[in-house]
Amino acid sequence: MGIHPSAVIDESAVIAKTASVGPYAVIGPGVTVGDGTVILSHAVIERDTSIGRNCKIHPFSSLGADPQDMKYQGESTRLEIGDRVIVRESATVHRGTAGGGGVTRIGDGCLIMATCHVAHDCQIAEEVILSSFAVLAGHVELGKGAVVSGSSAVHQFVKVGPYAFIGGMSGVVKDVPPFMIVAGVRDKMLVAPNLVGLKRRGFPPEALEVITGAHRLLRNHRPLEEVLREIEERYPASKEAERIVEFYRSSERGVYR
Repeated sequence: MGIHPSAVIDESAVIAKTASVGPYAVIGPGVTVGDGTVILSHAVIERDTSIGRNCKIHPFSSLGADPQDMKYQGESTRLEIGDRVIVRESATVHRGTAGGGGVTRIGDGCLIMATCHVAHDCQIAEEVILSSFAVLAGHVELGKGAVVSGSSAVHQFVKVGPYAFIGGMSGVVKDVPPFMIVAGVRDKMLVAPNLVGLKRRGFPPEALEVITGAHRLLRNHRPLEEVLREIEERYPASKEAERIVEFYRSSERGVYR
């Protein structure tokens, strides 16, 4: 524990007493670091970033840098990172923009593996996993427990539902429905229920049956609203069905089926 004498820390930064900062780490103005968080050597927390409790920031990661947005003109924006977040080597997470709400957020318990990029204004819920070389463009939203596999890219403004899984080397340009796996490039996507992942998360068999049944209906080529009404009629008491229907109806980019 403690702060290594070679670390460079701005006088306005607030570091919890039980946090530690390794050699040659750089912590800029307006940064706060919570209890039990470990910032390892050569990590850079540039500015206006809050990091919660019991996080671990690995070497050569860059947090809180200016957004890569041509419209950004130096406005005051933030990066907020929750508790128990792990950021691995050479990952980058940028602050928000005024036009996107001003805040990039990383929820509790997330794992951002080496060399990932999270762009401005992304909203990442708790327990999300980004595998190595995954890239999120600006304004992307990831639901609780979602997984983005290695070398996948997610287009700006895409929404990914809770407990969805994006397969490796995918190029995602539409919204990804809750509880489903998608894999492929742009409009050539395979979609299937994320049964293995959902079982690991403790979803009961009856919930898996609903999700599988809803997926079967969504696969056909009938009009979407007609299919959504049938899902509601078949599974009127299911929270999973309700989430799926609401996600499709609220989408602005279109959802993979």
